Amino acid sequence: METETLAMAQEIDFSMLALFARATLTVKFVMILLIVMSFWSWAIIIRKHLLYRKARREAAIFDRAFWSGEPLDELFERLGPQPEGASEKIFAAGMLEWRRSHRNDGGLIAGAQSRIDRSMGVAIDKESEALNAGLSFLATTGSTAPFIGLFGTVWGIKHAFEQIAISQNTNLAVVAPGIAEALLATAFGLVAAIPAVVFYNKLNADSERIIGGYDAFSDEFATILSRQLDAA
Repeated sequence: METETLAMAQEIDFSMLALFARATLTVKFVMILLIVMSFWSWAIIIRKHLLYRKARREAAIFDRAFWSGEPLDELFERLGPQPEGASEKIFAAGMLEWRRSHRNDGGLIAGAQSRIDRSMGVAIDKESEALNAGLSFLATTGSTAPFIGLFGTVWGIKHAFEQIAISQNTNLAVVAPGIAEALLATAFGLVAAIPAVVFYNKLNADSERIIGGYDAFSDEFATILSRQLDAA
């Protein structure tokens, strides 16, 4: 009897494609959803990696230009009012408000410092939003994918027990395929969740460091302008 059971089990195809094909419609939907979540997570991870690397490179280039000794007005004229780099945009926002705060007679309009700070703050908020866009999906995937996979597993095991009850047979050849199909949903959930959690933590930390650099530059630039305001 055991020999027959093992022979029957060996004839069953346990490949992932075969397990997916034999799964119930609900479990198939769960697996497809998890695959889509996994692919979308990896798309976000790759895109953010490239974006953060570009942001760090642009910040380093601008930092060298800013502290090169070139007059700020000349640097602003060279970059223009709508530059591409994030640090450049923050600098341009501060310089635009600095110039707008001067009257025609050369005097300064009251409250210039606070308006300059707010202008750079708005620019930083916009860049922060762009840097963090998509990270919430990684967090959602990391927290929900295991439970979605578990739901597929529970549903698959329920179906497997129903088939056992109908067939009145509990040998390995009957039980194994249904259980394997159900557990595949949990595996898909973990495959989607683990990279999402790992890279969410990494990318979130990278984003905070980049934004911290923007805040530090904004404070340094505001200090420089403050000295000029006090001297005016």
